[in-house]
Amino acid sequence: MEWFQRENNALIWRNRGETLKITPWGEDSVRVQSVLMGEIEDTRYALLEPAEAENVEILIGEEEATLKNGGITVHVGMDGWHHDACLTFLNSRGEVLLRETNPSNALSLRSRKFEPHLGGDFRLTVTFEAGEESIFGMGQYQEDILDWKGCTLELAHRNSQASVPFYISTRGYGFLWHNPAIGQVSFGLNRTTWQADYTRQMDYWVTAGDTPSDISRHYAQATGFAPMMPEYGLGFWQCKLRYWNQKQLLEVAREYKRRGLKVDVIVCDFFHWPRMGDYRFDPEFFPDPAAMVKELKEMGIELMVSVWPQVSLNSENYAEMLQQGLLVRAEYGEQIGMRFVEDSMFFDATNPRARSYVWEKVRKNYYDAGIRIFWLDEAEPEYGTYDFKNYRYHLGSNQRIGNIYPQMYARTFYDGMRAAGQENPVNLLRCAWAGSQRYGALVWSGDIMSRWEDFRRQVCAGLNMGMAGIPWWTTDIGGFHGGVVDDPDFRELLIRWFQYGAYCPVMRLHGDRRPGETVRRADGTQVLPSGGPNEVWSYGEEAYPILVKYMKRREEMRDYVRDLMREAHENGTPLIRSMWYVFPEDETCRDLRDQYMFGNRYLVAPVMEKGQRERKIYLPKERAAYYANVDTGEVYEAGQWITLPAPLDTMPVLEKKPFM
Repeated sequence: MEWFQRENNALIWRNRGETLKITPWGEDSVRVQSVLMGEIEDTRYALLEPAEAENVEILIGEEEATLKNGGITVHVGMDGWHHDACLTFLNSRGEVLLRETNPSNALSLRSRKFEPHLGGDFRLTVTFEAGEESIFGMGQYQEDILDWKGCTLELAHRNSQASVPFYISTRGYGFLWHNPAIGQVSFGLNRTTWQADYTRQMDYWVTAGDTPSDISRHYAQATGFAPMMPEYGLGFWQCKLRYWNQKQLLEVAREYKRRGLKVDVIVCDFFHWPRMGDYRFDPEFFPDPAAMVKELKEMGIELMVSVWPQVSLNSENYAEMLQQGLLVRAEYGEQIGMRFVEDSMFFDATNPRARSYVWEKVRKNYYDAGIRIFWLDEAEPEYGTYDFKNYRYHLGSNQRIGNIYPQMYARTFYDGMRAAGQENPVNLLRCAWAGSQRYGALVWSGDIMSRWEDFRRQVCAGLNMGMAGIPWWTTDIGGFHGGVVDDPDFRELLIRWFQYGAYCPVMRLHGDRRPGETVRRADGTQVLPSGGPNEVWSYGEEAYPILVKYMKRREEMRDYVRDLMREAHENGTPLIRSMWYVFPEDETCRDLRDQYMFGNRYLVAPVMEKGQRERKIYLPKERAAYYANVDTGEVYEAGQWITLPAPLDTMPVLEKKPFM
């Protein structure tokens, strides 16, 4: 009986209607696919065509086989009464990285379980043995947690939640769940369990690496490298909800110029349009966009413009987009995806015709006016009730492929901007999935609250996004909801968040500040209000010099930040790095979630408690290196805990330096 076959460089196993395929897929990496009663589909949701594998070794025995690709080996044994295939992944030293759960005979457990939906796809459950490991990555979840071991995560997007199903293990491997279906994963103490609610096949990718940076590089090779960050991504970005007319926006830019404060980007937020889905400026409030862009460019400032994927039922484009099938479709009831100001439905970013249609409107009304960077909000997309079962896309049901939406939304603009001749498009999005980085996705952490607990969550979220392969990441400095401009407590939070923002991949001030401002048309009709002031001079005499200090600190680091951006672009390495990522041999670093490295040079210790005026910091063990306080110049030996003062005007930052 022939259990195994070799097809080119792939190893195939078949039994009882299941076909299992293991394929070399990049450096020290393999792709594993399985289908029940059918043929394997080569879906490329995130994975790119790999380089041709060299020196692949496949050995086939009577009831076992192995495939070796560089530093990773997959052993396929057959266990249990039904001869189920059981996969074990090993590194170059023969150490077990990951192993599927064993059928265990009498228990009749299956490591790959396909449960049918009658007449359609499957509910898939895949289980692995739980090793002694810490797990980092998986995207952005609003938790003050860095290590996901022992946690359960929803595999679905929400406002402020971005599910990017790739993680790096302290055992020396990376794992991508290459499936955009809605589902969940549980990193339990007894087993790791992945579930997809609706799917046609199993598909995952595993890589081995001696260091976390090796794993990041392998992942970027497999799913794509981020484009090089343009120069305007290196400095300070000014934003608020919302500059509601051309005069107001320009006056803010001019005031920064008068004060001698460099701004790289200023943002025109949402509802600058007549109707959602018109994809153009409202001429009453923005009479001459080209002139606005021209003046900003003369000041050295790029204009970023918000674009939403919603199309109002009253939009000038709605009837045509509905007739042409360019909108997401509700399975039941009204064709409404969200109710905010106007009833609307999202354009279907998985449909190539819809992507072309939307980009053509954007090109004509924004890009041709000189706008070169876009804020792609609502990218999850944000359905009013997150009823994932009720929506259908060009590529299939939301349950089966919904998590790919933000990647395709980013691609809409990336492809259009590239076709227009722009070399490195980078746009701001509120969500991402695996592969989003190759379409220039700069992700921010969503509409979070202006609270200390939310601030703490962003530090973990940013570090895990980087380890999930999304290097371009940022937050709304100060949080989005609830910040009162004149409140002393909020001003303290804003200062601490601003200090942290200077050591994030992108430094961007944003928020819906209170009290707000009523906005009316010339005829008296009320439109969406604006939040309160949110410029660095808005927060009083104590805050202003501190905020200016960190604006200038960021500008002083421009050359260093550019080098970090290039490293991410070329190697897939995140800019903000967990302590374990940089010092994997130091066991203490594994549990540190309140300090991090900005590149490999700066150790950053954000102050994340109200009234806190000192910080306890761990200096990792490293030979031939010491740490210097960037504010005082004081020097400290590596491999110890220290406590540093943290007055309101200072966030502790230490520079790692080699002994000469």
